[in-house]
Amino acid sequence: MARKDRKRKEEKKAKEESELKEKSTGKKRLLIATDNFLPRWDGIARFLSEIIPRLKHKFDITVIAPDFGHSDFDDDKSIRVVKIPLSKIRVGDFNAAKFDNKTIKKEVKKSDILFSQTIGPIGFLAIRAAKKKKKKVVSFMHSIEWELITRASGLAFLLKYLYILTKFIVKKIYNKPDLLIVPSENIAEMLSWQKIKTKKKAIHLGVDTKKFVPMRNKIPAKKNLGLDPDFFVIGHHGRLGREKDLTTLLRAFIIVKKSYPKTILIVVGEGVESIKKKLTNVQGVILPGSSNNVIPYLQAMDVYCLTSLTETTSLTTLEAMSCGVPVIATKVGFVKDYIKPEINGLFFKERNSYDLAKKIMFLMRHEVMRTKLSLEARKTVEKEFDWDKTAKEIEETIEGMV
Repeated sequence: MARKDRKRKEEKKAKEESELKEKSTGKKRLLIATDNFLPRWDGIARFLSEIIPRLKHKFDITVIAPDFGHSDFDDDKSIRVVKIPLSKIRVGDFNAAKFDNKTIKKEVKKSDILFSQTIGPIGFLAIRAAKKKKKKVVSFMHSIEWELITRASGLAFLLKYLYILTKFIVKKIYNKPDLLIVPSENIAEMLSWQKIKTKKKAIHLGVDTKKFVPMRNKIPAKKNLGLDPDFFVIGHHGRLGREKDLTTLLRAFIIVKKSYPKTILIVVGEGVESIKKKLTNVQGVILPGSSNNVIPYLQAMDVYCLTSLTETTSLTTLEAMSCGVPVIATKVGFVKDYIKPEINGLFFKERNSYDLAKKIMFLMRHEVMRTKLSLEARKTVEKEFDWDKTAKEIEETIEGMV
């Protein structure tokens, strides 16, 4: 009885605190829970770097994230960032946060709604705590976790069992939120087939087309990076993860370079050390490391290659297209819908370095086709992918939940 009375008092106090905070700011309190955050750049970090500044006028935002180090958000007094120390758990190039249930429960209690980005230690515990506190939960599904974890782990001998176990856990967690935001309609349909019954809403990601712009002339773009403008530049940017299958890109580059010696490969990003070592051992490969400004690199590329084995949207591909770079990609996730073969991009067979090399050399020989793909790629992004539109849809969706 005493325990029930204490619980009622705590709930009453939390409600009073919530009402007092809302009266003072006029805003609902939004808790963003994520296992991926700056300064560690990846698709989720990129997403949050664009979305948070566009949502903070509407919500009092608290971000709970792993402590990867200092980022610009730590200096932004209009939002709160709560850092969770890293654990020793490592999957591929990813260090997971510790299971800090106490801190997460405390932040969930103070919030009006949870906007979760992941289902790692932070995302999972936040979803669980929010459901216990009867808070509304909106989850954004950035990746197909049962594919990502099995591809990224490198544990080939356990692949089958890891896939089954991961899929079981992921389905169980994603049946808990009140709403799942997905980056495309086909992913929503796939999740329904997988018996994830949570209500789903498709919201496309965006690109800042005012920043990610093409260069009319690639010569100065290449010179700015210290590259010989006579060289053909094959490029890629993003995490150096096993699921990105950069080995296929490297093998294709080696094939191309035999026929066209004036070719270089630029891979912008950080990740698994064994992948970095493999890339650096090949002459003509340039690894600038991670960068919070990839635009100069994209503008210098003659072709962009996406060799991933799993993706949802692939922001990196959209950013390349916005910069007018012809794209050759695998048929993964939403990519297979927004790329139209020989109109705004090309596809190649997954894990097939010979097919990729053949497509690269085709574009090297046909400048007219490169120009066509470049112009149409830019048009596609301008028409269909805009961060302001994405943020507005997310804002309206969250507001409709509280």
